[in-house]
Amino acid sequence: MILIVAGVSGSGKTTVGELLAARLGWPFADADAFHPAANIAKMAAGIPLTDADRQPWLRAITAWMDERIARGESAVITCSALKRAYRDELLDGRPQARMFFLSVSRAEAARRLAGRHGHFFGVGLLGTQFDVLEPPQPDEPRVTVVPSGNDPEQAVAAIIAVVQGTGFRAEP
Repeated sequence: MILIVAGVSGSGKTTVGELLAARLGWPFADADAFHPAANIAKMAAGIPLTDADRQPWLRAITAWMDERIARGESAVITCSALKRAYRDELLDGRPQARMFFLSVSRAEAARRLAGRHGHFFGVGLLGTQFDVLEPPQPDEPRVTVVPSGNDPEQAVAAIIAVVQGTGFRAEP
């Protein structure tokens, strides 16, 4: 099973993903590591990515997922997955994958980003993510929206509860 923790920058993807992976005893990958150098340079310069910029990144993430699926391994990975087309690309043809989209207000995401130092994605780009965001819809059955509150453990517990409802049993 591949669990994708998604959401805008500042939603808590990395924190929740790391905690979830640790709780399950699964490998974790942060999608930031899959960006080509040109994407990182662009974002560090305050320039938002285009759909074309995101394609190599999404292909790298899906390749990583496909490798794990082919080996029968479970894992947790993050990805912003802001648009439905991106979510479809990540999930289509991968019945072993499920996505958990962390919902957060623009103000809370901005507060979190303002406190994050040394990362290439600055608070100045946050508005561009909300501008292109296509929130998950009810007709996306393998995407579950999870509130990203102040306690990441609550989000992890919510994700595990959903996963357990699919017949999977996570270790306590």
